[in-house]
Amino acid sequence: MPLSATRLKHRFTVEYPINASPKILYPYLASASGLSQWFCQDVRIDEDHCYNFIWDNQPHFAEMNSHRTNRSVRFVFLDQNKRHTPDANYLDFLLEESQLTQEVYLRIMDYSEETDDVELQEMWDSLIQKLREQVGG
Repeated sequence: MPLSATRLKHRFTVEYPINASPKILYPYLASASGLSQWFCQDVRIDEDHCYNFIWDNQPHFAEMNSHRTNRSVRFVFLDQNKRHTPDANYLDFLLEESQLTQEVYLRIMDYSEETDDVELQEMWDSLIQKLREQVGG
């Protein structure tokens, strides 16, 4: 396969302290209404439980591949026909609570074609600022 046909993927991981309990944060990470308040323009869930994330008026389909209530969520992105693709982009949200300090951290793993760490850091910093405004943390 020619190199131009393969798109290299990049795993970007970042962690943020958030002053809110996992119980308060989880709906903002796992529900369409919660995600649409900070993550993108809109999120809709269609009849086949497929999430439609809307950025710049463009649909991006994903399925919630796994979740643990008040702990973690993984969204795996699908193609425009809502089908799985090999080596698909995904997004992990993981909530961790320090037993020692009681601080809550949101770890994000963003696996996609975007390779500019500075741009990704700025994007996530901005998104997390919006999330903190929503949860008061």
